[in-house]
Amino acid sequence: MRKSVYISLSVILLLLFNCKSVKSIKPGEENFKLSTKQLIKVNNDQEARFKTLQSKLRIGFTHQGKSQTYTVTLRAKKDEVIWINAPFSVIRAKVTPDKLSFYNKLDNTYFDGDYQYISKLLGTDFDFQKVQNLLFGETIFDLTTNEYTASVADGAYVVQPKQQQALFEIFFLLSPKTFKVTSQQISQPSEFRHLQVDYEAYQLVENQNLPQRIKVMAVEANEETLIDLEFRNVTLNEDFRFPFKIPSGFKKIEL
Repeated sequence: MRKSVYISLSVILLLLFNCKSVKSIKPGEENFKLSTKQLIKVNNDQEARFKTLQSKLRIGFTHQGKSQTYTVTLRAKKDEVIWINAPFSVIRAKVTPDKLSFYNKLDNTYFDGDYQYISKLLGTDFDFQKVQNLLFGETIFDLTTNEYTASVADGAYVVQPKQQQALFEIFFLLSPKTFKVTSQQISQPSEFRHLQVDYEAYQLVENQNLPQRIKVMAVEANEETLIDLEFRNVTLNEDFRFPFKIPSGFKKIEL
């Protein structure tokens, strides 16, 4: 049941500073001298901006010692819908700001509901924007809406809230060359939960810096789930359809 959720997912005010500083910062030049405000501003400038996206998505899934690999088609309309379709439509998912839906023809089941299960699993409110951000290499929390602090460690910028929340801790690692996210981590020490998303490689598509390989590690107590994502044949800004209809006679899953 949890595997289907991960497949379906796999399958979250600008800070101002003087214009002269902005113009002097260029992706590709390693720079460890930025202030926190400058770093967040430049990271925001690197956000991928597209209308639609399509990609072949290779998903490697490992849980409880068992591994499986899938190749699906992923389509997205920015800020509106993420759509995943396995070969022969065996598994199809549609994620919107309102709900998460998927069906599985292998066992004739479907899910059609909100983000409550995922939020409970991660220990923080989870929504469409965070799913989209995880897939496309943006921080799951908007860095421009809260107070964060940045430091340098192990060749990367480490961004975290000035005051971590009581229930969970958040860390974002940013590249000093591209200012894109290289890792984001959420931990719930009291619940023995940890989510880590590492962006192992990016690719340039029509001047958009998009993830090419992502590794997700989710730990709960003594259980570890690993998900490897690889985006291939990425196409942007074409007209794509997002068909989705739950087949009749399927049994609803209660998560």
